[in-house]
Amino acid sequence: MTLRPGWPEDAPALARAIDHEAVVRNLSRVPWPYSIEAAETFLAHWTDTRFLVFEHQGGSVALIGCIGIDSAGDERHELGYWYTPSAWGKGYATEAARGVLAAARAAGIRRVTSRHAVDNPASGRVLRKLGFQPTGHVEPLWSKGRGGEMACIGFELDLELQGLGCGDMRAAA
Repeated sequence: MTLRPGWPEDAPALARAIDHEAVVRNLSRVPWPYSIEAAETFLAHWTDTRFLVFEHQGGSVALIGCIGIDSAGDERHELGYWYTPSAWGKGYATEAARGVLAAARAAGIRRVTSRHAVDNPASGRVLRKLGFQPTGHVEPLWSKGRGGEMACIGFELDLELQGLGCGDMRAAA
């Protein structure tokens, strides 16, 4: 697996990788159907806290997802990610997130939030593996892909108190 920034020439591969209704329906800001123009716009507004995820198999390299931590305002940071269906269940989400969270911690970020659609429990399992704790809040979030609201479960991770993917370190203290 390789994580790297997105480049303008990645637009066709990005549009192909995310072009699955099962992926887009769990995202808030991604339109369905996803066009090459949407990929170009996304890549034109790239931030240094986002990464494309590539899988290496049999001498080939394929774009399989995107992960990043975006500023949510007021010193808040939110982890977001998506993976193409061919990458589901292979551990890429957890592995890539561990690297991104380690970089966030090194950059001085202390608290990261995330959320997942209620009807997407696989993302909840990933967040729990990373040490995120449920906030107890379920809130509606507009989803461009669904064309309506989706109920989302909130999570948070205190990078000062928890190891990355090692469970709740507070219990060991």
